[in-house]
Amino acid sequence: MAHASNPKSRRRAIAGAMILALATAALPLQAQQRDPAYAAARAAGQVGEKTDGYLGIVGASTPELRALVDDLNIKRRANYTERARAQSATLEEYAFTQGCVLILRTVPGEKYQAPGGTWQTRGTGAPERDSRCP
Repeated sequence: MAHASNPKSRRRAIAGAMILALATAALPLQAQQRDPAYAAARAAGQVGEKTDGYLGIVGASTPELRALVDDLNIKRRANYTERARAQSATLEEYAFTQGCVLILRTVPGEKYQAPGGTWQTRGTGAPERDSRCP
């Protein structure tokens, strides 16, 4: 077993704990799913899940789309901050792990950010995720 002071082992341990916590942490996701503007933008491929745990705009932006994405990302950050504290993790560690989970939860036709930063459209197979994802 790897020593706990090893940064890689620490990240994996935190990620494992966060995955368990994320199974019950759907507050911002539920709120987003209820927003018709968010659902429409997601279905149209205008927004997608980023590797850092936040929502991104795919392609051209409008003031309305930017306001929607900014609002949802502010809510995500607040939720991540609270949950990271509870898990004794950094905000960045928690957000990254959440990004892994959210990308995995995309469905065929939805957009997500691949590890190299390019936007991809989810097919019927598993999405391309960062090798550090749990």
